[in-house]
Formats: sequence, C-alpha cells, structure tokens
Amino acid sequence: MKIDQDSYITLAGWLLLNCILICIVLRFVPQMWIRMIVTAFLLYVSVVQVLFFRVPDRKSPGTDKIVSAVADGKIVIVEKVFESEYLKRECIQVSTYMDFFDVHANFWPVDGKVSYYKYHPGKYLLAFLPKSSELNEHSSTAIKTADGTEIFFKQIAGTFARRIVCYSEEGLETRAGEQLGIIKFGSRIDMFLPLDADIKVKIGDHVKACESVIANL
Repeated sequence: MKIDQDSYITLAGWLLLNCILICIVLRFVPQMWIRMIVTAFLLYVSVVQVLFFRVPDRKSPGTDKIVSAVADGKIVIVEKVFESEYLKRECIQVSTYMDFFDVHANFWPVDGKVSYYKYHPGKYLLAFLPKSSELNEHSSTAIKTADGTEIFFKQIAGTFARRIVCYSEEGLETRAGEQLGIIKFGSRIDMFLPLDADIKVKIGDHVKACESVIANL
C-alpha cells in the first residue's frame, strides 16, 4: 500500500490540523476524560484520513476483453441508457457509489488507448442521486480497445468531494489495474458499456477496484 502521490499536501494539511487541535485540547481543557475522548477521536480521524488516500496494491484480471472495476464501492445502477456526451448511443450503465470509507483511488478498467477526455465543472449534489451524473463536477474518459470497442466512464464528485484527479489525455495507452487518478471524499463512477457486454454485477453488489470483474466484452 502507498499514499496517492497527488494527496500528500492534502493529507499533510489534515494531519497538521489534527495535531494542532490535540495540542489545544491537552493544553486548555482541564477535564482529563474530555481530553482523552477528544484526543482518541482525533487520532481515529487521522488514521481514517491516511486510509482514505491509500492506493492498495492489487492485481487486475482486466484485459482488452475483461472490464475490471474502476473503484471500490456499491453497485447502485445497472440499466440500459442513452449516452449523450460522447458515444451517442444506447449502452449499459453500471454505476459504483463510493462512501467515505472506500478506497478512492481509481484504476484503468481495460487495456487500450484513451480516445476522449473532458473535464466538466459543476455542482456538488449527493453522488448517489441520478442527476449528479450530469450536474455535478465530473471528468469523462473513453477508452478504445484493440478491436475498436469503446467504453466510456465518468468520475463524479459528490457533496464532499471537491477535487477530481484524472491522468487521462487523448492517445494515452492504458493498462487495466494501473492507477488513473483519485476522487477526494465520497463520489461515484458511471461506466457505459456496449449493449452486448456480458455484465457480471448486479445492484447491491460490493466491488473492489482492479479485482472485481464488471463485464466481459
């Protein structure tokens, strides 16, 4: 396990703030039991923050035919929709919701090449709401595999997720299981797959980034 390279400053800031708060409590709060409770809570928050920004060492089964999970989380949508931004055709949408305790590092789902990328500023609605897919801040990426099949996915910010990091750029070669970025604090991934894809998950399933298979192309 390692810490996300784009999160060092963010994490250091949070840990410094926690340290300052602990020092203030120990210095100015006379009641021992209050000092112990608050200090224990802030230490717990510090550990959670370190875990939040972790990048786990995982092996992906993904290839140019096997689509692995982009993120940890719970499957909240599996349905046929019309994708209007880039593919402009009917697809199977598979959406993964990440809560605060999930790994928020994101990973390439297939081997291929980035054929489209666009960042969209927007709102910060609750990430599990359907309309957050269009209205919230998000980044959009399409990957074309060796046989010309394209999959499309969005990294969507949530109410507390105020920064999306994405390494996508058109022409970039991708390898399933390598890190593609991170979404900082609760968020969602919407993936759009061909209608003939063999979907391997259902609503309510919990998936792990890299390791869980979302579909076979």
